[in-house]
Amino acid sequence: MQIKTRVQEETPFFFKKLRNIGLVLASIGGVILTAPVSLPAIVTTIGGYVAVAGGTLSAVSQLTTTKEKAVTDE
Repeated sequence: MQIKTRVQEETPFFFKKLRNIGLVLASIGGVILTAPVSLPAIVTTIGGYVAVAGGTLSAVSQLTTTKEKAVTDE
């Protein structure tokens, strides 16, 4: 199944929740990274990790479908 097809398929309820949590995490990480005040380096580093984790969680959750593809030997 191609990525374009997977994105257009229905996403299961659980993964919709995970996608939304990932979007929130990515937003929080982005806010921390773009804060107008000077933050300690550790806070900025954690913000970067949270943003990457949230983006990854959202992307993987969006590509999950309920359809199963039969495994065939080619």
